[in-house]
Amino acid sequence: MEQTINIEQIFAILRKYRRLILTSTVVCTLLAVIITFFLITPQYSASTELLVNRKQSTDAGAQWNQVQTDVQMINTYKDLITKPVIMDPVTKKINRGNEQKLDDTAIAEMISVANNQNSQVFSITAKADNAYTAADIANTTAQTFQKKAPKIMSGTDNVSIISEARPDLTPVSPKKKLNILIGLVLGVLLGIGIAFLRELTDKTVRDESFLVDELGLTSLGGVNNIAEKDLIKKAIMSVNGSRLSRRG
Repeated sequence: MEQTINIEQIFAILRKYRRLILTSTVVCTLLAVIITFFLITPQYSASTELLVNRKQSTDAGAQWNQVQTDVQMINTYKDLITKPVIMDPVTKKINRGNEQKLDDTAIAEMISVANNQNSQVFSITAKADNAYTAADIANTTAQTFQKKAPKIMSGTDNVSIISEARPDLTPVSPKKKLNILIGLVLGVLLGIGIAFLRELTDKTVRDESFLVDELGLTSLGGVNNIAEKDLIKKAIMSVNGSRLSRRG
């Protein structure tokens, strides 16, 4: 048998389970705060920008084609930067004097390379749990690429570091406000979901209409619910009435 709920019933259910919804919201928000501030390790980001110049032709048309080739070559630079030929020297420099040693794979996963469309400038961004480590990795990677790229790739004339990475003490993750907002929204939705689930699975008979309309049974009568205080009041009145009648 299909069961439908109208808007009035929806608001009635929300009012009935408002404490449950409020509790769920508070709990999920507190969990989001605890996870964000105490369990997730903050990550810091630092970026450096490079420009790679290749040997140019004196012909104007050839120069334009050369620029387009340089832009396409950036994809090659992206792959080259995270390869062992660059990562090995970077790892050695980063680990020098540090107690916590990192391997090539770990450092490569910290690095991302990006460029704007149709631009010969690309950036090397490093993310780490320490702002100074992130800047050190980005700068060391750029310097190593600057030194090795002309030797590895034929035609590469010069690699220029346009801007060096600087430590940024503001973490890029976690997004504190966003995480708390997500916890709040999830708490509300979870509370509402549980409220409707409990309401729809509750088989308690509350009124005569359910028996007559939903189950098709015949109503033979009803028994009114009398509050306990009303019963006591009527009993007292009955006793007092009996006493008065005896005195009379």
